[in-house]
Amino acid sequence: MAEEYELYGQSATMSREEAARRLHAIADELASNNGLQVTREGKRLTVKVPAQVELGVEIEQDGDGMELEIEIGWKGGPLAG
Repeated sequence: MAEEYELYGQSATMSREEAARRLHAIADELASNNGLQVTREGKRLTVKVPAQVELGVEIEQDGDGMELEIEIGWKGGPLAG
């Protein structure tokens, strides 16, 4: 089993509308650029995304609240073995 390695992570508190704008921006970038560009510690990271991906959507509830998870995955990448 391959190890997981986080290339980028971000979490912030924002309004629902701000979160929707961020999701729209990510979706627009995926649709038009075949990938994503993010900045981490002042360095730009470009992630190529293939034409076929797996999309997962989950809504979870625990004692403290609810969570919507949207996950897009694919085989390959710079660390694929």
